[in-house]
Amino acid sequence: MLNGVSAYSSDRDLKVTDATGDDAEVDVATNLLDGTVRLSVLWADEIHLFPDDAERVGRALLRAAEEGRRRAEEARMRTGD
Repeated sequence: MLNGVSAYSSDRDLKVTDATGDDAEVDVATNLLDGTVRLSVLWADEIHLFPDDAERVGRALLRAAEEGRRRAEEARMRTGD
């Protein structure tokens, strides 16, 4: 088993931080093995977004969902399910 290696690939186009000036950030990532999508709020329990940033997060989630579906289908094809 590989220790310290992440199976998640973050959306490199998403650069969103807290609207109040806190250091909180949003991360959207796709699991490269099974296609699941992870939405993380980094450095805080919550984040306040400007409307344009909320839209960027939504678009990042849509991109991740599309990638996740593709990866999940590839995994099913490899295992024959």
